Amino acid sequence: MNVENLQCADASLETIHCQQSDGDSGDWMKVGLTESTLAEVCSLVTDGTHDTPKRVETGYPLVKAKEISGGRIDFDNCDQISEQEHLKVIARSKPEFGDTLFAHIGASLGEAAFVNTTREFSIKNVALFKPNPSVIDARYLYYLVVSPAFQSLAKGTRTGSAQPFLGLSQLRGHQIQYHRDLAHQRRISGILSAYDDLIENRQRRIRILEEMARSLYREWFVHFRFPGHENHPLVPSSLGVIPQGWEVKKLGDIAESMRRNVSKGKLEERTPYVGLEHIPRQSLALDAWEMATALGSNKLEFKKGEVLFGKIRPYFHKVSVAPFVGLCSADTIVIRALRPEHYGIVVACVSSDEFVAVASATANGAKMPRANWNVLEKYQVVIPKGNLAEKFSALFADIIAQQQTLIFKIQNLRQTRDLLLPRLLSGEVKLKETDEPL
Repeated sequence: MNVENLQCADASLETIHCQQSDGDSGDWMKVGLTESTLAEVCSLVTDGTHDTPKRVETGYPLVKAKEISGGRIDFDNCDQISEQEHLKVIARSKPEFGDTLFAHIGASLGEAAFVNTTREFSIKNVALFKPNPSVIDARYLYYLVVSPAFQSLAKGTRTGSAQPFLGLSQLRGHQIQYHRDLAHQRRISGILSAYDDLIENRQRRIRILEEMARSLYREWFVHFRFPGHENHPLVPSSLGVIPQGWEVKKLGDIAESMRRNVSKGKLEERTPYVGLEHIPRQSLALDAWEMATALGSNKLEFKKGEVLFGKIRPYFHKVSVAPFVGLCSADTIVIRALRPEHYGIVVACVSSDEFVAVASATANGAKMPRANWNVLEKYQVVIPKGNLAEKFSALFADIIAQQQTLIFKIQNLRQTRDLLLPRLLSGEVKLKETDEPL
């Protein structure tokens, strides 16, 4: 019997001791697994409303497939519905702590999230799996759903021509293999959730760093409370009052759009590729990408530190800083500061709500509105006097660097978790008797 240590890429997670299963790894009954349909391990398999409840300013979140990504529910970008509409929806399907959400319609098919909150919300065009606690551990069920086995089975049985669709009858009838012993399930889910907890911790730190950067920009360049502001009286300008000695310039005076075209075809080596689907909403931290060996269409090259601005439907607010050299969709505006001292101003400006609002208002096209750099480069910005821009850029760049360090730690954690997950679930490796959930 071969013994190996599977160690998390993060030093704060203890080494997990596993051992290779004896015999044929495909003989799942020998490693304590059994087989049932999804319906047999759940108390309920259903989905949310297929109607379109009226949106309100303040109410209950309506979670759709596009708000489920990377195991998380994006409540910040959900539509809100009234209490009356909410009660109608949850009469059919009420998400509760411990449930698993699964996107079974549309481009997000296969995305899943564990409901890790007691917050009241509704779902639309999203499947809901309620685990039977006497049969299966709640988190263990979630990890089964995101495992390669379930994902390939689900995506391999999609139906629907207009958009991908996996019906409830197909979901309920899915055969899944799982460990019979509930205690063993909990040990596995405890180990895997430890990785997810570490990932969430680092994502939380990234969000805090981003708020620090934005607060700094607002203080210095919106409220004009920068170091030494007491000695700079405010004077009129085309943007309103600004500190004496400061200038109003066009964005195009301090930044440019880079068009480094890369033709479709094979690449010399595996190259990081960032599609619009990888760029997060309202976050400078780009923490998802894929590795490409060939291109089906022309792309753009970007350099580390440049801004990737998703120009299709700019109101999605997809603006991030590149943590490496790579390729991106041609529907991205790659923005670079012309001078290092203006780096912080450029990044903060083009990722601001105000700039994105202008990009949305001036976008071309009805069905697929696209932002236009020729318009955006005329956006007015304030440039400080002396070395204040350089000081701000140094502080801003340090925050971005801290974010990017956390991004790569998250990637290492994800890779280690994703390597371990199918091996634990399939019984290819099993925990030693002394192992406990972390």
